[in-house]
Amino acid sequence: MSDRIASVWGPRTPTARDGRWPVRVDVRLDLGLTEADVEHWVPSACVLCSNGCGADIAVRDGRMVGVRGRATDVVNHGRLGPKGLHASCRAANSDRRLTRPLVRRGGELVETGWDTAMERIVERSRYLLERHGPSSHGFYGSGQMMAEEYYTWGVIAKAGIGTNHMDGNTRLCTATAAAAMKESFGSDGQPGSYTDVESCDVIALYGHNMAETQTVLWARVLDRLEGPNPPTVIAVDPRSTPVADAARRTGGVHLAPLPGTNLALLNGMVRALVAGGYVDHGYLDAHVHGYDDLVAAVEPYTPEETARICDVDVADVVRAVEVIGRAERLLSTVLQGFYQSHQATASSCAVNNIHLLRGMLGRPGCGVLQMNGQPTAQNAREAGSNGDLPGFRNWDNPAHIDQLAALWNVDRDVIPHDGPPTDALEIFRLAEAGDIGLLWIAATNPAVSLPQLPRIREILDREELFVVVQDGFLTETARYADVVLPAAMWGEREGVFTNVNRTVHHAGKAVDPPGEARPDLDIFLDYARRMDFRDRDGQPLLGWDTAEGAFEAWKECSRGRLCDYSGLSYERLSGSGGIPWPVTEATPDGCDRLYADGVFATGADVCETYGHDLSTGAGLSREEYLALGLEGRARLRGCAHTPAAEVPDDEHPFAVITGRTVYQFHTRTKTGGAGALHAAAPDAWAELSVDDARRLGVAEGDIVRIGNDRGSVEVPARVGRGRPGVVFVPFHYGYEDAASSGDRRSPGTGPGRAANELTPYDKDPVSKQPLLKAGTARVTRVRNGDGPAPAPTTAASAPARRGSVRPTRGRDDGTTWERASDVVPRRVPTPEHTPNTGPGCGARPSAAGSGG
Repeated sequence: MSDRIASVWGPRTPTARDGRWPVRVDVRLDLGLTEADVEHWVPSACVLCSNGCGADIAVRDGRMVGVRGRATDVVNHGRLGPKGLHASCRAANSDRRLTRPLVRRGGELVETGWDTAMERIVERSRYLLERHGPSSHGFYGSGQMMAEEYYTWGVIAKAGIGTNHMDGNTRLCTATAAAAMKESFGSDGQPGSYTDVESCDVIALYGHNMAETQTVLWARVLDRLEGPNPPTVIAVDPRSTPVADAARRTGGVHLAPLPGTNLALLNGMVRALVAGGYVDHGYLDAHVHGYDDLVAAVEPYTPEETARICDVDVADVVRAVEVIGRAERLLSTVLQGFYQSHQATASSCAVNNIHLLRGMLGRPGCGVLQMNGQPTAQNAREAGSNGDLPGFRNWDNPAHIDQLAALWNVDRDVIPHDGPPTDALEIFRLAEAGDIGLLWIAATNPAVSLPQLPRIREILDREELFVVVQDGFLTETARYADVVLPAAMWGEREGVFTNVNRTVHHAGKAVDPPGEARPDLDIFLDYARRMDFRDRDGQPLLGWDTAEGAFEAWKECSRGRLCDYSGLSYERLSGSGGIPWPVTEATPDGCDRLYADGVFATGADVCETYGHDLSTGAGLSREEYLALGLEGRARLRGCAHTPAAEVPDDEHPFAVITGRTVYQFHTRTKTGGAGALHAAAPDAWAELSVDDARRLGVAEGDIVRIGNDRGSVEVPARVGRGRPGVVFVPFHYGYEDAASSGDRRSPGTGPGRAANELTPYDKDPVSKQPLLKAGTARVTRVRNGDGPAPAPTTAASAPARRGSVRPTRGRDDGTTWERASDVVPRRVPTPEHTPNTGPGCGARPSAAGSGG
């Protein structure tokens, strides 16, 4: 197999339009092993991006020793990305794993037994319930657990405790995806399919650097581009990514709008589609509501006005509309460039508007993929542990609350439904205010991933807040905990994963977890038993004690809903190539696409939400929703562009956007310990445009400080290919490998390297997703660098000037990766540096652990 560090997407297997994507099996074993040395293979799915690739785990001597893509899988046809190949097993086998529970004594975390740890949690939980009631409890989870675990935890929170304060870090990556589909189609659930890649003739990617965030899906696109009748690509991104390169190569367009102007761009495109006659009025008349209102909303956005607001070429706007308007089959994808930006839900709905106007849903090549950022974010949204009710139910619909009450055999008043579930930033604000006294954090690392990190550290450090952290590693967040619970990881427990395009995989248990670590499901069940949660007949609230039992309970909860799992079973899923829900008696093999009949989930008794004002977030009442008369029709959603709350000015002249690199995942819990991945992107950096670097006197690798009133980071500069006035900082990097392992209550001083030192504590009014790409900052050159920035050269972070950084190579054993640190490009003479001494100089903690 080729070096998948240097060659990210592997060799090409060209695919013709409407052809079948060829199989290419990627496999990686521990050094010195061959497939003949593997004792057995255990079916699973990769959890290191949202693609959800089918994978088999190699086992030898009770240890995971490698992974291979499953040739028969509908998602990946045998392929795996660099993270899946290099980090899947290495993370689980790491010697940094937690193996025993920890409790805080005398200010230090010390090892203890499970009884001591769980009784400490139960004692605190009962105390708070007796004195302050259910709202004293908050639960903050992940997009990396399994359906059975999400559902069990959700029942505990909603029917055992009775708290509304439950969300997950899916709020950071995928909340807007769900919100946009609810607003347009009535319910969460991807309309499109990955198979649309083979059938489309235009692919439009909005704020989605697929080449790095879903490498296997991008390999699928590349294979279409290398085959006959390749699609045209449209890219919307302020950075010049491989996706943008493909747009230019295929005769498409790369639009690089100013951060904060996505909605203006989409409004202008919608207006031009209408003006150009590219509207399928027959489809609208039969299946869609709101055309006249949308036309009125976008009327001010002429091509010229759109170009002015977004600072793009008017000819590029016109060209993009022509390509989309003339498409026979259009596939669109959306991700964080829209979801974490100003007017996130309105902008994402505008992409849905384009498909509804063009009548391009529910048939091959015609789909929208409102993407996820995490492997099992879909399960979190379905099963109700991320701020939604299970089964895509509507908290404002009394009948849906009655369904859950009957299912769980509890009084309906036990289930919180007097307002929408509490979002993540509000949960932390309530903890800050003292309203939440117990905060249980599972499989995530908010001390690195949430915005405005100085504030988050202060919240986690409050003496009055009892923090439980459940993880596989001693992360930055775990060092703030009162109790740390060691959790089993990938390959060490059984359950179901569902990826971004609704494909369900069963993941088998390959090996036992290390030491005393336990599956998340077992931890939740233990807590429920110790708390003695009961239904109204006095029976245990949770009527299951195995993963399969939890899955059967979740199936019943999903029955009759859009995300219907009732036709699935462990037996059907085990070793399968993945099955997309809904799976019912009517659709026993699942559904590749939704809404093929043009009937949407917008009926008042079916829908997941009654909708919102996209500008303010104000919700519609049931009566207002009924007055729309949707009843199965999709809804076009119009909204005016408004300036962002934070825009560049003289004091903070740069827009700051955060994002990912191809070689790391989230806060690097899993990928940071994989040698090849760590070497490929070992440390943080900041990307400046060529023009900005020249103006600031910054050369490749120079140390720059990026600061604002919230905090600062001090990192090497990559002179890259982004647009002027925009700085990009990867969000993966915390402090576990950049500081000593001292107590987390004595943080170091000076600027940090975590991108979220800079980001605002602000969110979209509808989806409540944090606006991690909406901040501004000043940039100052600090000192000369000692080599090029530690940024990869293989994708969007490649240097602007060819030859300024020596090409990087990797060895496929995952142990070494050489970087030409001695290469320093020609320097531009600069004035003497004057350090920043104002409020932009934030603190840097000294916590250890590697992120979640």
